[in-house]
Amino acid sequence: MTGVEKNIADLKYLVLFMSKKLVFSIVVGVMVCLSVGFLAGQATQTSVNTWYASLEKSFFNPPNWIFAPVWTLLYLMMGIAVGRVWNYGIQHRCVKRLVYLFGFQLLLNGLWSIVFFGLRNPIGSLVVVVVLLFLIFRTIQQFRTVDLLAARLLYPYLIWVSFATFLNAEIVFLNFL
Repeated sequence: MTGVEKNIADLKYLVLFMSKKLVFSIVVGVMVCLSVGFLAGQATQTSVNTWYASLEKSFFNPPNWIFAPVWTLLYLMMGIAVGRVWNYGIQHRCVKRLVYLFGFQLLLNGLWSIVFFGLRNPIGSLVVVVVLLFLIFRTIQQFRTVDLLAARLLYPYLIWVSFATFLNAEIVFLNFL
């Protein structure tokens, strides 16, 4: 094998290795996000057909069936995004900080469901979702410095949580103020 052929073979191995690492990172990221979504869904199920159904909602509140597929898609996209960032190497301080930032906003994401549906506290959940919005925005800003596609994958999440914030605020205004 000549030097050029060896370099090409080494490059193919490196690309294959990186691809496996990227796939692993994405799979782990998706599993973590879907797990948080599953746990949030458990909190939601405790009240969605009882307490939540009795609340006055705005005219632009979507039907209940739309939330599960939208959140599933968003959690998939979030998992891919964090997997792409994680793929750059958790040993790097910047990447570690970004993964922690993502994890913190993901915890707040799950906390929102617990506060809103589990504790039946729309006012408290409004506080949580406003902080969550800020953290999503910061996560997108920071992801952009490492992986532009990862940042772009979070835009639908930001838009949906912005909409959810309006829905949450509307429930507070219609039912508690």
